Amino acid sequence: MWKGFTFVWRQKRFTFDEQHFFVDLVFYNRLLKCFVIIDLKIGKIKHQDIGQIQMYVNYYDRFVKTSDENSTIWILLSKDKNESLIEITIPENSNIFSKEYKLYLPTKEELLKEINKI
Repeated sequence: MWKGFTFVWRQKRFTFDEQHFFVDLVFYNRLLKCFVIIDLKIGKIKHQDIGQIQMYVNYYDRFVKTSDENSTIWILLSKDKNESLIEITIPENSNIFSKEYKLYLPTKEELLKEINKI
């Protein structure tokens, strides 16, 4: 992954009010001193997904992180991104990010084109 990341858990289960919830991927970033939770969605993001994300972030911030750690960051990867839905649903100063993913690797030419943009 990126610098400072440590893998913590896959399909991390937590329970409250006798209901079970599963976080897809949990990492810890030693440089940022925070948990980074990654959620994977197969289809288009729905507003219910964002509510679920906010619940997971709140859970980690309230019950898992310690007082000397920073707020949890959530990364949502989906096949189809609905930018306007995300913008209106997520609070302006949140630590929730969304990005589309591809089901295939780019060609060498596509990759070089993206690198040259940067």
